Amino acid sequence: MCGIAACILKNGKAAPILLGCVKRLEYRGYDSVGIATLNSSIIIAKDEGKIKDFEKKIDLSKFPGRIGIGHVRWATHGPPTKENAHPHLDCEGNIAIVHNGIIENYMELKDELEKKGHSFESETDTEVIAHLIEEYKKSGHNLEEAVRKALKRLRGAYAIAVISSDEPDKIIGARKESPLIVAKGERGYFLASDTPAILEHARNVIFLEDNEMVTIDDNGHQIKDLEGNIKEKRFKYIKWTPDMAEKGGYDHFMLKEIHEQPQVLRDTLREIKAIQQVVDEIREIKRICFVACGTSYHAALVGKYLFESILHIPTDAIIASEFQYTANALDEETLTIFITQSGETADTLNALRAANKKSKTLAIVNVLGSTATREADHVIYTRAGPEIGVAATKTYISQLACIYMLAATIGQKPDIIEDLRKLPEEMEKILEKDELIKDIAKTYKDESDFLFIGRGFSYPTALEGALKLKEITYIHAEAYASGELKHGPIALIEKGTPVVAIAPPPLFLKSEVHGDKEFRNSHTLTLSNVKEVKSRGAEVIGLGSEDDEEFKKNTSDYISFNPSIREEISPILYIIPLQLLAYYISVMKGEDPDHPRNLAKCVTVV
Repeated sequence: MCGIAACILKNGKAAPILLGCVKRLEYRGYDSVGIATLNSSIIIAKDEGKIKDFEKKIDLSKFPGRIGIGHVRWATHGPPTKENAHPHLDCEGNIAIVHNGIIENYMELKDELEKKGHSFESETDTEVIAHLIEEYKKSGHNLEEAVRKALKRLRGAYAIAVISSDEPDKIIGARKESPLIVAKGERGYFLASDTPAILEHARNVIFLEDNEMVTIDDNGHQIKDLEGNIKEKRFKYIKWTPDMAEKGGYDHFMLKEIHEQPQVLRDTLREIKAIQQVVDEIREIKRICFVACGTSYHAALVGKYLFESILHIPTDAIIASEFQYTANALDEETLTIFITQSGETADTLNALRAANKKSKTLAIVNVLGSTATREADHVIYTRAGPEIGVAATKTYISQLACIYMLAATIGQKPDIIEDLRKLPEEMEKILEKDELIKDIAKTYKDESDFLFIGRGFSYPTALEGALKLKEITYIHAEAYASGELKHGPIALIEKGTPVVAIAPPPLFLKSEVHGDKEFRNSHTLTLSNVKEVKSRGAEVIGLGSEDDEEFKKNTSDYISFNPSIREEISPILYIIPLQLLAYYISVMKGEDPDHPRNLAKCVTVV
């Protein structure tokens, strides 16, 4: 996720306006920034780091021109360096482009263009687009036609803004699977990734659809599809304040990020080819060891259940701060997988450095260029974009997706990938149960203790649900594997104790242990536990299949899911209502879910 902005002003300088626009988009990326203005030629300033530092280095008075483009970056291809910062130019410096998205076929396009004599200055996928447009302009096409032809060659997601000194009176914008808006105000026309960028200057907005292009100039705007057909679209007036718009109209970043999860899953699924390359590079392994902290550790636990039950590979999940006590058991036939959103978690990095001496290492990371990505043997990126809320939500979903894709690739199980591709739509259906979850939150917001229970793949979901509640509501919450209840925790149950029970449709395992012998599956056993706590006065909040009548009648509140969602895939879907439950209880208690007390987004000290 990056942020782009562009403007054509009626008068005045574009540079300070653009800098203000990308400041409002810094929640979309913050590892580098750049602007380009167009007068008789294109003038660029860009650098790694945050906007506040960039602003101190440049003299905006030296940037003439009322037309320009700007960018704030969240790195996806190439580390966060000045060379990889946007805007990017063609060979002659006559075309500049900013881009949000991922171009999947950029390497083959880059090879093709280099053979034609093009020279590249960065490691990004974006620069390919500038050179591709240049190539089509050489063939006699004008800027609009060249952009259209270039876009038809791209596979992946993009929102772009393009300027050219050959046609210095216009900006071309286009989108596919990445947001882009057109805005009109008293000062002129604007393009941006999101409304916060432009609300200070314009409130009349058109939201472009996939495969649409817009040309803006002094005469106005024109929107076309990629075949050149004109599209008529009306402006909508935006009433949000800039702060509201930054959060997408949501009251908090956490809620916004929960609702972003279907798209995050779609974006992360694009990494399947990169994961296949990682698997091709890893020789045969006999053991897997996941290492992580907090929410990432819960993703690791899902990985343990997945690799052992589906792929039959011995797998451990170890808390990073405890790793030193088990590191001696590693060997060259072990793959040690480190899961860290930031790539800078101190305990995880210490464990990674120890593991590098004894085993193959793989990092699953959200931040490109972070320490973990530099020190691990192999890297998989989660593609969640920047997460502003301290409590992890969308990064957890993307970590799970990477683990599932890794397992599917190693085990050559394409059915897992197909199941993942169906989940974004199911996630959207769960998000529509917002009012139901609010009502449940209202019922239990004043409780002092919660229990979460689940078996197998549902146990990590119970742990993560309890953690979310603890983090942002400060309610004491514990999670247990359901079978542990009678080994102590059931003593905590008294009349009115809320118990969250997670019991998706069962996964039937046929193995050397069970064979064809009939055995009680996780669903049957959890349902038995539900009846036990209910008989002792618990108020049961159930998460299960919409056709599970036996489960429903033993609950006080029930959140239902599509019965076709298999148990081994359920962690990605079933965590969403628990994130929402924690969020709404936090808000109802008057807390700030984005900034829970005593917590930091990245724990960089041991």
